[in-house]
Amino acid sequence: MSELTVTVVRFGLLALLWVFVFSVVAVLRGDLFGTRVTARTLKPAPTRAPRSPAPPGVQPRPPAPSGRRTPGHVVVTEGPLRGTTITLGQQSVLIGRSPESTLILDDDYASARHARIFPKDGEWFVEDLGSTNGTLVGQQRIAGPQRLSVGSALKIGTTVLELRR
Repeated sequence: MSELTVTVVRFGLLALLWVFVFSVVAVLRGDLFGTRVTARTLKPAPTRAPRSPAPPGVQPRPPAPSGRRTPGHVVVTEGPLRGTTITLGQQSVLIGRSPESTLILDDDYASARHARIFPKDGEWFVEDLGSTNGTLVGQQRIAGPQRLSVGSALKIGTTVLELRR
């Protein structure tokens, strides 16, 4: 083997060693300092324009039912984020340890993408996203999407969420 080949092989092995060292340092840094949490600002709810009065001789339509059985908020009742409230709009709510989640849980028993709460046909459902420890509604572990109503307790790891109007 020529000297040039031996030198190239040595530099290749040295570069591979440094890649290994940097990857070990990155893993250790992640374990020591945790994941980076990005700050979020909540958008205010859109305001409705005032209704114009009904023309003479036309009966105004009665207001739509307020949806007493439909949840409007998710409140954390137990766990490190106790007191946190999320307003349910038209978008689904992703719950987990991932920084991309709507509700970020700092819980060893929660998965990165643990569960999601989503609207369908005017009702709200919860779905477990293949988490290791599962998602409980009340005292029962769910296997597929399950309908939620006001007062439903949702347990993910050590965090308990309650749906309210």
